[in-house]
Amino acid sequence: MQKKNISVIGVPMDLGQMRRGVDMGPSAIRYAGLLERLEAIGHTVTDLGDIQIDQPERVHTANTNLRNLDAVVKGSTALADQVKKVKTDGDFPLILGGDHSIAIGSLAGISSNYENLGVIWYDAHGDLNTGDTSPSGNIHGMPLAVSLGIGHEDLVHIHGYTPKVKPENIVIIGARSLDEGERELIKEKGIRVYTMHEVDRMGMTKVMEESIDYLKGRTDGVHLSLDLDGLDPNDAPGVGTPVIGGISYRESHLAMEMLAEADILTSAEFVEVNPILDEKNMTATVAVALVGSLFGEKLL
Repeated sequence: MQKKNISVIGVPMDLGQMRRGVDMGPSAIRYAGLLERLEAIGHTVTDLGDIQIDQPERVHTANTNLRNLDAVVKGSTALADQVKKVKTDGDFPLILGGDHSIAIGSLAGISSNYENLGVIWYDAHGDLNTGDTSPSGNIHGMPLAVSLGIGHEDLVHIHGYTPKVKPENIVIIGARSLDEGERELIKEKGIRVYTMHEVDRMGMTKVMEESIDYLKGRTDGVHLSLDLDGLDPNDAPGVGTPVIGGISYRESHLAMEMLAEADILTSAEFVEVNPILDEKNMTATVAVALVGSLFGEKLL
């Protein structure tokens, strides 16, 4: 992997869901040694600090069942502005969450730089809900749908354009909890999904080989959106929506190592680290270790 100029952006967002604590995720990841790890590999790292996120009364917005819609739109717009500046300056944006609703802002700021942005969605969930299909109204279950141009107008039109990504340019890896509306959307749009069945049956090597080959042939940039609940809760307990039977720690390292070797990523985010639910900052430490592998760290 070529050495990169990496700009780190923290997004202490906890408004896309109900469990408090995930706003401390960026601090926990930094505390676990993120910057030092990247610098030791040989990359140039600039920490841009955290996006300012409002903390309003946590309510449904009028005329919609979406929780904290206005505040999420404001935070996502601020993140999109910052990410776009980083891309304009030619640096690699590394974004730290925060709940997964931050991907709305990440992709809004990134995709305008590409004709065919690819997305690897490494997650137990599809995050393809809308206000009509979501059982909870939590926006952290909607960012991929929003980025496809499906959802509330205020969300899909952040930065003045939609969609941010095409369905044929998405690969979901590790899915094992999908709502009915999400399953229907996946089939309707033809989104490529490797559930845990495929991971178990094919092995992570084959899954990643196919994913990399698939995206290399059709995209001009690739964003990795990695939710720590994609891993099994035994390896990453500090997440808000854990789902048993997930990707192992070692499989995740292999996936990151293969992405490093392919050198196709142009941006990345690591989300849903919740220190309140964690054990001795274990999940943040896992996140930092995976970032190390993603950016070319090797044992020998």
